[in-house]
Formats: sequence, C-alpha cells, structure tokens
Amino acid sequence: MTIEFDIINTLAIILFIVNLLLATVLIFIERKDATSTWAWLLVLYFIPFLGFIIYLLIGQTLSRRKMFEWEGIQKIGIESVIEEQKEHIKDPDFAFNKPVVDESRDLIYMMLINNDAILTKNNEVTLFTDGHDKFEQLLFDIQNAKSFIHMQYYIFRNDEIGKKIIQALTARAREGVKVRFLYDDLGSRSLKRKHLTELEKAGGEIGVFFPSKLSPINLRLNYRNHRKLINIDGSLGYVGGFNVGDEYLGKSKKFGYWRDTHLRLKGPAVHSIQTRFILDWNQAAKNYHISYEDRYFPTIETTGSTPIQMVSSGPDSEWEQIKSGYLKMIMKAEDSIYIQTPYFIPDQTLLDALKVACLSGINVQIIIPNKPDHMFVYWATLSHVGELLKVGAKVYTYENGFIHAKTLIVDRKISSVGTANIDMRSFKLNFEVNAFIYEKELAEKLLAKFDEDLKLSKLYTLEIYEQRPKWIRFKESISRLLSPIL
Repeated sequence: MTIEFDIINTLAIILFIVNLLLATVLIFIERKDATSTWAWLLVLYFIPFLGFIIYLLIGQTLSRRKMFEWEGIQKIGIESVIEEQKEHIKDPDFAFNKPVVDESRDLIYMMLINNDAILTKNNEVTLFTDGHDKFEQLLFDIQNAKSFIHMQYYIFRNDEIGKKIIQALTARAREGVKVRFLYDDLGSRSLKRKHLTELEKAGGEIGVFFPSKLSPINLRLNYRNHRKLINIDGSLGYVGGFNVGDEYLGKSKKFGYWRDTHLRLKGPAVHSIQTRFILDWNQAAKNYHISYEDRYFPTIETTGSTPIQMVSSGPDSEWEQIKSGYLKMIMKAEDSIYIQTPYFIPDQTLLDALKVACLSGINVQIIIPNKPDHMFVYWATLSHVGELLKVGAKVYTYENGFIHAKTLIVDRKISSVGTANIDMRSFKLNFEVNAFIYEKELAEKLLAKFDEDLKLSKLYTLEIYEQRPKWIRFKESISRLLSPIL
C-alpha cells in the first residue's frame, strides 16, 4: 500500500513539474498572446496529463523562420506590378475605374503595402452558391483546359465527386495538359496516394502540404493550408468555400443541403491566384519546383470590369491580413454590415468593432448554422453572437441544411469572399485566401443571396438566447474560455 502510494505521489510530482515547465514555455519562450496563454494554462490546470498531450497536438508553435521562409520569396509573375502600384497608389491621379474603388483607397493601400495584394480591375466574376452548379462548371473547365491545371484544396475526398475530378484531371494529363494537384495532408486525410496513381502515371504531379512523419496519422492540427484555389491555363480561376466531397453536394445525412459561396474568375486576378499557388506548391512539392514561365501569366482577354484584390494570410506572416481587411471594412461601414460564416469566434478587436457599429446605428446582420460540425466551436459561436444581440445586431440561424459561406458585405458596395472563417484559427493558424471586391453590382448579387437565405433562416433573438437552459450556458462558458485555441 505504501509502495503504491509512493508511486502515485512520484507520478503526481513528475506531472506537476512537467506542467510547470510547459507553463514556463508558454509564458516566457513561445510568447503567445495573453488570451491563448490563459486558455492553455486553464487546460493544463484542469486536465494536466491529457492537456499536455493536447498541447503537443495543437498548441506548440513552430518557428516561422525554421518552417516557412516565404516572406522573402519573390512574388513570381507579379513583382513589377506590385512595385508599380506601391509607387503610385497614393497618387491622387492614380487611375481607379470605379467610384467604389476610389472610396476604398485606404483599404486597398493597406492590403497592397502589407500583403503585396495588387489591385486588378477588368475581371469577370461568376458567383456559385450551390455545389452542383460549381462542380458542373469546374468539370467543364477542366475538360477544356489546353495548357495546364493548377489545383489545391484543403479537403479532397476520394468519393463520387472526388473521383470524377481525379478522372477528369487524369484524362487531361494524358492529352498533354500539365496537371499539378496540391492537397493538405490533414484536411484530405481520407485521400491516399494510391488514389492518385493513375494521375501520376499520366504525368500529373502531386504535392502534399505539411505531410505527417508518422503516416497515416497526422498529429499536427495547426498550420493547415485551408486554401481552395484553381488556375486553368492562366485565364480562369476559382476561390471560395467549397472543398471537394459529396457532402458539398448535399449528400450528407448529418448536414443536408450545403450552402456555400464560391467565385469563378476570369481576368488579371487569376495572375494573383497563380502566384499564390506557386508559392504554396514550391513549399510543399520541393521535387517539382515551379519557375516563372510566360505561359503561366498570359494576357487575358475579358469584357469584365470588377476590381479585386486577392489577399492571403497565414502563420508565416507577421500580420493578420484578412482579419485586418475585415476590421477596415467594418470600420468604414456607414449603413450596413452583412456576414455569413459557419464559425463566429472573433477576437476582441473584431468583436468590439462590430459592437461599435451596432451602437452607431449600423444595420448588422449575421447568418450562422443551426447545427454544429465542431461542437466546441458551435457553443463558442453562440456565446459571441449573444454579445452582439445585446447591442442590437440581428442574428439568424440557417435552417435549410448547413451554411459554410464566408462572406462579408459592407454598405452594399465592398465585399469579401474566400476561405477564411471569422475565428482565430483562420486569422492566425491556417493559411487562407480571400477575394476583396470593390463593386456595387457584385455586392448586390451577394446581398440578394443573403436575402434568399434569410427566408430559409430563423431569427435568433435576445429573448431566445437568454432563455437557453443552464447546461447550454455551461457549454458556452467552457467553449468561450477555450475559444482562443479552438
């Protein structure tokens, strides 16, 4: 009995020392922000052994200098345009093709200086909110590719739609089209290399972002490439929220109809997509390095006139560019702010900006899902929207399935569509990309879709929120405390 007690006592002391050392690392070495540090200390205190394991899985910060050396990499294909715009962007005579763009000069400047996000003007944009429409058009574009296809996804499943796309890519590769396919190892964990054998035999090249050293298990939950980008022949591009899987066609019993937002672009914005893809590809697929070629950045004939900046963010950058863009848009709002997001876990700066907007009489409306795909994230979302309800925001829960769209529309003039959720994981830990769009016409199209979604949504009032059961309040409280590390 005494021996058993001594063993337990020794283990407890060891566990205490390990926790103490880890807490020291958190506070003095990794120097995380205060909110995430307190969240991790809470985890370590209440679940000391399991908390240590969880920290190893999702909390440890990798050295940016050791892991990513992208900040100094040349922005292939658009370097001269970047420097030209930086030189002239503050010139009052700098040519903007629309009043909305001129009014957004400060936002455009911020994105250009801090993210090398060039402003491209003459773009054609097709808006997709239904998976069937998006994948039908994508398969058509793949089948008509002439020179190359560059594709990257966070989630790519080897199910019915995934196999169709792989087969289409393989067929084009056999015809001499250069196919490069990049996927995230964790997000696409059900996709195995054997599923891509025929594509590789046909000449396709495969890149895997941040692969596991302990295949088939990937223990690194942070620093995932959450981007969804496609470039076909340098003239067509795709960006948005849809991944590749049957659930995005509404075939999941759990989620039902899948409501998302995706853009098909034709115009000079595709050059920015190409540069982003090359940077990601060269980091992940070191054996297949891409260098500049004229064919990757062709002159694009287009009748469009939509101004767009493609903005990237990730843990390799000092700044949270997409979050900064959201903040700037919200701060510029004079009339209305419309948000659609599956996860609403803003940091304090973004939450305060929305509160100030509400208190200033600005019409703030938010649509969130009525069901969780990640439980803690869902309860944390309810906790945060509860704060906005108290200052007059209108919040709706989407009742027609699952809403995964990531859209922000301000004053019916400027908008953002992309891969970034409104949460700290998207702002700090994942690699994301959003299109910032300066055009009333597209903002109105997005708003029309928003209004259609309102008819399929339920108003989540302050009265409903305050009447929630105590057990839900408890879940919210725990999730709120953990939200900085979710």
